Amino acid sequence: MIRYDALDGLPVREALPGLTGALEERGTAVLVAPPGTGKTTLVPLALAGLLGEGPARRVVVAEPRRIAARAAARRMAWLLGEKAGESVGFTVRGERVGGRHTRVEVVTTGVLLQRVQRDQELTGTDVVVLDECHERHLDADTTAAFLWDVRETLRPDLRLVAASATTDAEGWARLLGGAPVVEARSAAYPVEVVWAPPARPVRPPHGMRVDPALLTHVASVVRRALAERDGDVLVFLPGVGEIARVAGLLGDLGGVEVAQVHGRAPAAVQDAVLAPGERRRVVLATSVAESSLTVPGVRVVVDSGLAREPRVDHARGLSGLTTVRASRAAARQRAGRAGREAPGAVYRCWAEAEDARLPAFPAPEIKVADLTAFALQAACWGDPDASGLALLDPPPAGAMAAARDALAAVGAVDSGGRVTERGRLLVRLGVHPRLGRALVDTGGAGAEVVALLSEEAPREYGDDLAGALRAARRGRDAYAGRWRAEVRRLRAVVSEGISHPPVRDSASEGAVHLGPGIGDDKQAGIVAALAFPERVAKFDGGTCLMASGTRAEAGEGSALPGAPWIVVAVADQPLGRRHARVRVGAVIDEDTARVAAGTLLEEYEEVRWADGDVVARRVERLGAIELAVRPYDDADPALVRAALLDGLRQEGFGLLRWPPDAVVLRQRLAFLRRRLGEPWPDVSDDALHARVEEWLEPELSRARRRDDLGRIDAGQALGRLLPWASGEAARLDELAPERITVPSGSAVRVDYSDPEQPVLAVKLQEMFGLQESPRVAGVPLLVHLLSPAGRPAAVTADLASFWRDGYQGVRAELRGRYPKHPWPEDPAGAEPTRHTNARLRR
Repeated sequence: MIRYDALDGLPVREALPGLTGALEERGTAVLVAPPGTGKTTLVPLALAGLLGEGPARRVVVAEPRRIAARAAARRMAWLLGEKAGESVGFTVRGERVGGRHTRVEVVTTGVLLQRVQRDQELTGTDVVVLDECHERHLDADTTAAFLWDVRETLRPDLRLVAASATTDAEGWARLLGGAPVVEARSAAYPVEVVWAPPARPVRPPHGMRVDPALLTHVASVVRRALAERDGDVLVFLPGVGEIARVAGLLGDLGGVEVAQVHGRAPAAVQDAVLAPGERRRVVLATSVAESSLTVPGVRVVVDSGLAREPRVDHARGLSGLTTVRASRAAARQRAGRAGREAPGAVYRCWAEAEDARLPAFPAPEIKVADLTAFALQAACWGDPDASGLALLDPPPAGAMAAARDALAAVGAVDSGGRVTERGRLLVRLGVHPRLGRALVDTGGAGAEVVALLSEEAPREYGDDLAGALRAARRGRDAYAGRWRAEVRRLRAVVSEGISHPPVRDSASEGAVHLGPGIGDDKQAGIVAALAFPERVAKFDGGTCLMASGTRAEAGEGSALPGAPWIVVAVADQPLGRRHARVRVGAVIDEDTARVAAGTLLEEYEEVRWADGDVVARRVERLGAIELAVRPYDDADPALVRAALLDGLRQEGFGLLRWPPDAVVLRQRLAFLRRRLGEPWPDVSDDALHARVEEWLEPELSRARRRDDLGRIDAGQALGRLLPWASGEAARLDELAPERITVPSGSAVRVDYSDPEQPVLAVKLQEMFGLQESPRVAGVPLLVHLLSPAGRPAAVTADLASFWRDGYQGVRAELRGRYPKHPWPEDPAGAEPTRHTNARLRR
């Protein structure tokens, strides 16, 4: 019997005429309905014609999470007075409840995505409702894009509804071809906001780490809320580990039940939380409780302000979840849980001043997550670069390029990015393509390890994958139960997809297959290495180097460092650490590493400049890992020459022999280049490197080592750059003479070390009688006039001015100190000399 009393009170009923009208007219609609209005339960029943109005249709509702899919189906069945599996059923990974009479089926977006890939026309489906589309999960965005493509090309009669409590309604309307936006009024009761920041600063989240001080504070806020408010308390925490920690801190609550709800919890536990409790409850939950379901009895929400989102580090080749500050939209969703049934309150564990600095919405997964699975979905859809898909946000080019490389490495796409038969098989497996590769290449024998890597195992299982495998086999916890179900599913799907030996192609040539009787350690290592070939790693001291080039270290107490080789299945980047940290790994041997990462294996001759000389060696390398190195003497001369040039770039042309005349020649040429330009050559380091073939051959071609460079006369080599062809080279001594003859007859060397203005350092008495400063290439020399002892007495570029204005001061200061030298009254008219007065008298 239909429970009309419950249905009639749902505010979304008022929006049904507008919604059905939009679907009849346009075939698409965006439904904006706040929490508690009935959008997840009443709307599908009405669209399916199960409430006695409208034609009978088959409706598929897509939810982002398994717990929400099961709860929504059971709630709808209850509203109809039925059990789940009759008119309303559900399908999540590993579980299906329904039959041929089912008219409304609630599925996860991942299940729907797989279904659309298998049957693009969605045969037998009339309406698809994409619920909670504001969460911007990658599967949901992809499914929406595919369904719009189906409607545009194959099924114009397929009706699409994008439904959410808080969303970019205009964006979704544009995406669905100008779909009408239908809004329902709020059914929520008022929720009082209580700001409850920690008394002392706590460290911000980093990676998966949450400051224990914040969790202690959350527990204290829960106790405060229990004392100040009535009703059950719903607590939002970022992950399972934090839930366990807070549960431990609340273990002594008298008369209050502490329950936990998260994606890993058993279905029975999840269902129990969604039913009214006999005692007052504190429900510790992850973001699974933000939307799509109501936890009965909740009047208070305690929000830690944290969430987990996927992130990928392309530089290190690592991806996983990371802890972030929850968005303001998520905070509103969470607060709304307290006002579903009556007025309530939300205790926010941060300061009101911080609220405005929170991100407005969660980051769309397509912007931050690993896109390997998405790229495979797009390739199977026939759009390898996803350029033709209707997406609210385009995938980042760098992430897509990395995804295509990963798919090519496992043989899922060809060189043009088009999907292969192997890729089509991988997409049907319902796991990450990397894990799918391992499953296929082991003929399904690796299903246990693949299932273990598909979902994060409890921390108490440890970081050794083989040990975790043994723990899962003997485990009686919720994780172990889900793991066994997933193993059965994987074996079944592989058996269905592979009715012959594993799909063979270039990506799987030489793949390691698991035979009977293989040990757990070997099995775990082989499967993980097949899934993550670039993460095979060799220990080197206290850390290991992955084939990808990323260095990692094992945690304290890990059994992994005892082996020379491991494969890193899961890693993160701890705060303040230089290296990644291995969170899950498996011991392997070198043979397994060579086969699993065979595409990274190369042997080549390496000639390079290292440690100040040419190093020639034969190298066998697995990605960044050197396997074997052997020196050799018959290196290719071209490679030697390139190494020598690299040495000159690194250490400079000081590696050559620079006698004094060579240094002076380079300075003279630099002066002429600056003063006159072409055809005088640029002799800066960069210019000399650019023209090395013109001036340093053939000496460079005969050199083999550093010592050979040291025997090359740089001055003789530089002479090749002089402008011989134009005849200007003959004017070098005229334009930039090495020496200048001064009035005394001495040939004094010109200092060209400053190309702006060369310097002539000469004794003052030798310049008597000279009216103007000497010039080179039209530039007056900066004359350093020296005392008889050779010390600077004056500096001038205008000798006539010095004789007139500066000489008398110098004369007065120095003639008493040097009485034996001439100090005439008129230096401009005096005889120049290199000698004392006595010599002059003789």
